[in-house]
Amino acid sequence: MSHVMNTYGRLPVAFTHGQGVWLWDAQGKRYMDALGGIAVNTLGHAHPRLVQTISSQAGRLIHTSNLYQITEQENLADKLAAISGMDKMFFCNSGCEANEAAIKIARLYAKGKGVENPAIIVMEKSFHGRTLATLSATGSRKVQAGFEPLVSGFVRVPYDDLEAVRQVAQHNRNVVAVLVEPIQGEGGINVGHLEYLQGLRALCDEYQWLLMLDEIQCGLGRTGKWFFYQHAGVLPDVATLAKGLAGGIPIGVCLARGAAADVFKPGNHGSTFGGNPFACAAALTTLEVIEQDKLLDNATRMGDALRAGFAASLAGLKGVVAIRGVGLMIGIELDRPCSDLIARALAAGLLINVTADKVVRLLPPLTLSADEARQLVDTLSPLIRDFLSQAPAAH
Repeated sequence: MSHVMNTYGRLPVAFTHGQGVWLWDAQGKRYMDALGGIAVNTLGHAHPRLVQTISSQAGRLIHTSNLYQITEQENLADKLAAISGMDKMFFCNSGCEANEAAIKIARLYAKGKGVENPAIIVMEKSFHGRTLATLSATGSRKVQAGFEPLVSGFVRVPYDDLEAVRQVAQHNRNVVAVLVEPIQGEGGINVGHLEYLQGLRALCDEYQWLLMLDEIQCGLGRTGKWFFYQHAGVLPDVATLAKGLAGGIPIGVCLARGAAADVFKPGNHGSTFGGNPFACAAALTTLEVIEQDKLLDNATRMGDALRAGFAASLAGLKGVVAIRGVGLMIGIELDRPCSDLIARALAAGLLINVTADKVVRLLPPLTLSADEARQLVDTLSPLIRDFLSQAPAAH
């Protein structure tokens, strides 16, 4: 019996080592990792440059404390500022911590403006984390159930619906910010229209709200640009990153700009491990490799190839509702619950995931090659075809 708490429905496989997009289990079976540690293994497994950085940094310095200057953290902040257009960074250890920081910035910003009971607009089907504040912001009863009372101060509206936000603006004077994922990951790879982000930016400007974008799953080059908001040509006031930033080493960051960047003062927020030399060195190398190996372009090309490949191989198949996504963030929506596909894919040597019950989610490393993309289509398409021929459609 394992002494690990039972918080995951784990698959019966343990991996011993990996290389690129490939993993091997204890029996020596090889698997293609099309989930990338849930958008974490940006450079795949055992990338030589990342391995070198982690090894050498561990030999020099792993942790000091935020009570002192941290050169690697300052260098990473400079690099993130250059690629994001944002001004200042708060470093933490995970996505939900980055979102907690964003929520605290919004509330402190509100108090500075004399708003006593600040509210943040959030979206249906969103996912922002599992701490009490971030699960309260999340648009999923499954995530919230049993953890009531929830944290108050969130107003929920449908996703990708600008008019709904406008309605709230006209009737709720306590709103101070909008928190939204440009692409909803857990919600089923729902891609917000670029006009939606542009409209939110305009509304936030009009009402002096903070536009806070959760790019934890879609950021860091996954969509072919460093940040998805760059496709829309807008700048948020706050953005959050984590998952893929250090290629697998835990790190999160809350990026802020303008007035939002100066809200926190010493004592307002903190993190023991956040921004330590070890995590920041790994993040800097991850960003350098993305740049030098042109992985933004690769994400665009391989994403286009995958979507075109699946569109061709699943063409005319009753039961396939949509194939959507941007870059290497792809969802294949079926007309019925399809979590059975996870075990079927595992047996076929492929790691995938199903989210929102009916959406096959693919988040492969940004290093995916054209041959590997073809292999992914050739392995997964027959599995979907067989599944749809056997599983009854939901009514």
